[in-house]
Amino acid sequence: MNRPSLARLFFTFLRLGTTAFGGPAMIPFMRREAVDRFGWLSEKTFGFGMAVTQMVPGATAMQMAAYVGMRSRGALGAVAAYAGFSLPAFLLMLGLSFLYFTTGNVAWITSMFGGMQAVVVALILHASVNFSRRYLTGIMERMLALGTALWLFYGHNPIIALVAVCVVAVFVFRGQADAGAALSQEEAPCNHVGAAVILAVLTGTGLGLLFWFAPQLGDIAALMLKIDLFAFGGGYVSVPLMLHEVVEARGWMDASMFMDGIALGQITPGPIVMTATFVGYAVRGLVGAFVATVAVFTPSLFILLASTPLYGRLASSGVARRALRGSLVSLVGLMAAVAGRFLLETHWNSVSVFIAAAAFMALRLRLNVLLVVAAGAVLAALLS
Repeated sequence: MNRPSLARLFFTFLRLGTTAFGGPAMIPFMRREAVDRFGWLSEKTFGFGMAVTQMVPGATAMQMAAYVGMRSRGALGAVAAYAGFSLPAFLLMLGLSFLYFTTGNVAWITSMFGGMQAVVVALILHASVNFSRRYLTGIMERMLALGTALWLFYGHNPIIALVAVCVVAVFVFRGQADAGAALSQEEAPCNHVGAAVILAVLTGTGLGLLFWFAPQLGDIAALMLKIDLFAFGGGYVSVPLMLHEVVEARGWMDASMFMDGIALGQITPGPIVMTATFVGYAVRGLVGAFVATVAVFTPSLFILLASTPLYGRLASSGVARRALRGSLVSLVGLMAAVAGRFLLETHWNSVSVFIAAAAFMALRLRLNVLLVVAAGAVLAALLS
């Protein structure tokens, strides 16, 4: 296999990151670059990475970028690919956040965000339908998802529900076929535990310094670390976790502003978890945005590095597979609860109802989400 330079890794994923709309839909493009074009990884190694990234928290596309970098150039390669892939979304989200908080009182801007909120409702409903069809295959899954939805809808901590459902799933799904395709074994897993330890020490030191010199920044960092740590099942899991912590537990913003942040995240490349940049900017400006963004990607990178000696065991572990299945079931319930909350929080009128319905139909027809969000904003500005 060819060994790329760190600069080549960074700029390759920087280029991919500028067009990373659709999250996991970018994985085939990563494969084309890493396997077909440059020969950094074999087909088998890349395929194994797709399985591994389903079993660690965080946005799937981000994790896959880190995996390619890790298998190509070790821990520094993972950081280079991670940084390159996320940088375009971070910079664009930063600019949009600045515009949002400096032009928020302009009438036509307000109308546009009203339309974008209606699209966010459609987006969350669309994701809920997709996830329910994929993961709710039996009565037990439906019952667990319903319980999770009710738990979050009435304001309880979603992490408690997520952990509880994972534990229950280990027992109730014993003896059943695991969801998803069987994972292949990797012949020679790499070992980056040392790099993971260094990352943990740096993270702990940085967090301690933040709490010492700027407690609110420390709180932002700790919150985003916790959100990413429990985001099993992809970036969408971060939405209900962030909603609970940012809106309900801390009151940093109301649900309407949070929906605006999600809408902005959908017109930028990269995962939906980039909403963290918006939250950080809202609380502490540019520094807050940077701290929130770094923190929300750190735990998943740590787990990816730390678990390298266990990849083979995880691939064949029934307990791990059933726990993952439980996390995906809880994801459906969490998303349904968020959809219900957003439905209640949105200020509905004839225009927003029309935009939400049209956006939902467009998403079901698999139109590009960027175009749907942009069209919703333009329609709201024209019709309001």
